[in-house]
Amino acid sequence: MKKLLLHKVSKSFQTEIPLPSSKSESNRALIINALAGGKDNLSNLAEARDTQTMMRLLASDDAVADVIDAGTTMRFLTAYFAITGQQKTMTGTPRMCDRPIGILVDALRTLGAEIEYVKNEGYPPLNLKGFNFSGNNHLKIRGDVSSQYISAILMIAPLLPEGLVLEITGELGSKPYIEMTLQQMACFGIDFKADWASKTITVPAQKYQAIPYAIESDWSGASYWFTVVALSENPDASLELLGLKENSLQGDSVVTQIMSHLGVKSEYTGRGFKLTKIKEAESLEWDFTNCPDLAQTICVVASAKNIPLTLTGIESLKVKETDRIFLLCKRNWLKSVEKLVEIETNHKYLLTTDQISFDKPAFHTYDDHRMAMAFAPLALSYDVIIEEPDVVVKSYPSFWKHLSAIVEIEEI
Repeated sequence: MKKLLLHKVSKSFQTEIPLPSSKSESNRALIINALAGGKDNLSNLAEARDTQTMMRLLASDDAVADVIDAGTTMRFLTAYFAITGQQKTMTGTPRMCDRPIGILVDALRTLGAEIEYVKNEGYPPLNLKGFNFSGNNHLKIRGDVSSQYISAILMIAPLLPEGLVLEITGELGSKPYIEMTLQQMACFGIDFKADWASKTITVPAQKYQAIPYAIESDWSGASYWFTVVALSENPDASLELLGLKENSLQGDSVVTQIMSHLGVKSEYTGRGFKLTKIKEAESLEWDFTNCPDLAQTICVVASAKNIPLTLTGIESLKVKETDRIFLLCKRNWLKSVEKLVEIETNHKYLLTTDQISFDKPAFHTYDDHRMAMAFAPLALSYDVIIEEPDVVVKSYPSFWKHLSAIVEIEEI
């Protein structure tokens, strides 16, 4: 098993981090650009394996589309291949085939897609056998499971002969990701009306326009650098994160607000954000409904700084690359340091903390890129071992290279 030893950082740092591009924006732009018939119109695409997989599969004529472990790639391509009438088998890793997709398949079938489950009802692999419009242009879909289902449907909506009226039922989670999808669609010439009071989105039938489009840097990847600054023992430590926009489409940009409570000030510089240290709050309560990918990161920071944290809106973490709630609750990741307790079933969690009292903690990553990157910044406080570190290729392949500008990293 490959392991990295991250040596405790004792020195101060003032450095720049050239963040990777957003895979969330990249994957949407790739689908939209393909629907527009665009060629070589996209720039600054993410180096993330999920995005490279999307690019490979969009260019492939193979009958089998293996998305590996890429959730957005699975969901977006299922809708894309369906609306374009392609016959494909959609599959992925064993974990990918354990992640539900029934809500999306039901929606696509309602619109006219012919889709069969290969093994288990509601889960990949899938056989896509073509598309014949059903005549139904009004669709209801749950909003409390995965915003990726909604985004997948929205991106193909303009190609439906009568457009689409999409009604979202139940609670709406990860709304910023849906707004990101709509704003990117608008950039490619699509008109729509979103009535958030009634949770209804109307997209008339129309054509995408192929245009040049540049991808912003990734706010999810940026979040780990906020942790680095928060946990630094040197008061004048600072980082500048390059390529971030002041008014971002990405929901995880809310990390600037969250981390202002956990000891990090962020200022827009014109080419990104500069991070410096400030005094942290005594406790924090936050609803992660619209930014669930930040939850692990915030848990680590709060635990390491001994700040009690109450979390809600993290239910979707159960069906990510691993069951992140289970691992944070049941696996004693930080031994005596961290304990995430479910205080309201499937709703509210409390992170309680104790004093750090151990040497060289080792963290297994369970094939989850965010496990590796969330815990790596603990090297600002003590030596840390990360097992199976290569999982970061899913979203941030250059993470260890960038971290080595601050942390001494040794393969053991």
